Amino acid sequence: MGGSVTGPSGRVAAGDGEDRPLSVGGREVARHVHRPELEPYVAPRPYLHPVRTLGGTPVTDAAPVDHRWHLGCSVAIQDVAGTNIWGGRTYRREDGYQDRDDRGSVRHRDFLVDEPDHVVTAHDWIARDGRVVLTEERDVRAAPGDGHWVLDVGFALRVAGSEPVELGSPGTNGRADAGYGGFFWRLPASAAALEVRSAHGQGEEGTHGRPSPWLAVTADAGSPSSGYTLVFLPGDAATAADPWFVRVAAYPGVGSALAYTDPVTLVPGEALARRVRVLVADGRRSPSEIKALAEAEASDGIAGPVSGWGGRA
Repeated sequence: MGGSVTGPSGRVAAGDGEDRPLSVGGREVARHVHRPELEPYVAPRPYLHPVRTLGGTPVTDAAPVDHRWHLGCSVAIQDVAGTNIWGGRTYRREDGYQDRDDRGSVRHRDFLVDEPDHVVTAHDWIARDGRVVLTEERDVRAAPGDGHWVLDVGFALRVAGSEPVELGSPGTNGRADAGYGGFFWRLPASAAALEVRSAHGQGEEGTHGRPSPWLAVTADAGSPSSGYTLVFLPGDAATAADPWFVRVAAYPGVGSALAYTDPVTLVPGEALARRVRVLVADGRRSPSEIKALAEAEASDGIAGPVSGWGGRA
């Protein structure tokens, strides 16, 4: 089935046979796995994988041996009112990472738009006890660029019940520099000579934990001739204020952290929205080329919110 990957547990992270290809100019560049068959430990949720360059080089990984709950390009939060909807062990200040049997899931409910280059989906975020705690609308688009293509991912979370819902992370629960949660992109573990840079610095140390108008990853995919470049850009003002979460040494991954040091409380009637755009290009682009790509995409300022969203709507 499209989008299938096999984790170390031997269970197959596969769709239901109706996974949606995302295409640019008739060429498949990503696959939307909307109903994956996954073990509860990984907090099952919809994701994009594989995402590929126009030349066919894969730029995501799913269910890797080191973190089998990392699922391509997805949206996940480790602390949703006490439920882990990220996967794996949960961090708490008093005793660190533990397997707490507190994991939930994100369930696909409906397609609101289902086109080759544009998918809008409705999701339910499910607590450990089976309650729907959040609802989500996710807007995913693929558009052609000049020698690359652009993936646009926007999501809006709303409280399903009548009580506020607090969103947190290991960072808000006491682990320094680990405020991950929200948009997350797991890079291929096989990538060689991986480099990361932003408008403010380079390497994990120079880019992690701070906002930047762009963040770029370059890597070789088997050989320098099959390398790739990814340029991540915030798509609205709220996302632009969030720090980037960057890992290179322990594993390769990039995220936009919506609750990095302080929890975010979502109240009924509000929507918390974020949007990230990713330029996906073949070849290793130079620092000057990356800067030019980022500036060209942002030439009109930060893009407006997807589907009328923006921060807290």
